[in-house]
Amino acid sequence: MSNAATAKLKVAIFGASGYSGAELYRVLRAHPRAEVTALGADSSAGVPLNALYPALGPEGSPKLEKLDPAGLKGRADFAFLCLPHVQSMDVAAPLIAAGLKVVDLSGDFRLKDASAYAKYYSHVHSQEALLAEAVYGLPELHSAEIKKARLVANPGCFTTTSILALAPLLQRLKVRPGSIVIDAKTGVSGGGRKLTQSFQFVEVYDNFSAYGVGGTHRHIPEIEQELGGQRVTFTPHLLPLSRGIFSTCYAELEPSADEEELLALYRDFYKAAPFVRVYPQGELPTLRAVRGTNFCDLGIKVDARTGRVIAVSCTDNLGKGAAFQAIQNMNLMCGFGEAEGLGLSALTT
Repeated sequence: MSNAATAKLKVAIFGASGYSGAELYRVLRAHPRAEVTALGADSSAGVPLNALYPALGPEGSPKLEKLDPAGLKGRADFAFLCLPHVQSMDVAAPLIAAGLKVVDLSGDFRLKDASAYAKYYSHVHSQEALLAEAVYGLPELHSAEIKKARLVANPGCFTTTSILALAPLLQRLKVRPGSIVIDAKTGVSGGGRKLTQSFQFVEVYDNFSAYGVGGTHRHIPEIEQELGGQRVTFTPHLLPLSRGIFSTCYAELEPSADEEELLALYRDFYKAAPFVRVYPQGELPTLRAVRGTNFCDLGIKVDARTGRVIAVSCTDNLGKGAAFQAIQNMNLMCGFGEAEGLGLSALTT
């Protein structure tokens, strides 16, 4: 990066034609400390990004291009990888070698156990040294490590929403092993821009469905890793909405705690977290409140009859669950203010 005080961070986005990549570009256009200098896409190379996303407006939308990771030195200081799972690991390596810092929005660097990739991603990890170096990019839990990192694994949308709902319990109280249940819902954009039958309009509209049932979803090892190895039951569902994650999480405490105590614990745990909002007692969050933001909204209830804590958590899967959180990580990695450039409303998708 230039030493000039007025120079902006030069940013490349790989996979800019997807929902997260386009959202990254839209938000970074107004970032006071960064500018996008390269937009990568393969199948859409040569097409202006606003031809795919008219909401970006007609002014100055650059063309997508096929980017050579090894050839970006001097053209970019920082890269976001919005590529499909398995593709990012081999793109990150030459970028790091060229001196760029990287935030990867895929799952390629999230799991510390390399052997888990064969089970959950059906692929052998090709960059185990970088995997060992990568920092899990949940700023509310790992900000100190993120500030020193050159490779950050941006968390998944389900995992961000669920981990933030449960972390205060696991780190400060005793949760009965095996009692955690996560009932989570996502908007359709969480599946990406590539068309599959289950995500078509006629399949999703006026419908509601579960998938990845029975411990098979690839977010499970990510959640369990960040919750200190606690086993969880995790079931995702598909909502007929464009964007949003809604997680209802259940756990049993040993010993039990009342609602006021838990709310005080959550407020203290997240007192330095600018993008976590803990709701007052008796109130629960909704998806509408977080759409187009980097917020994770939390509401806590205690079911005294069953002895269970119920944590309701909401994020925007393209915001705190992807692009906005990736920028939050960039800010930390580059010494910017953590919240810089994150005050915009949503791109309609």
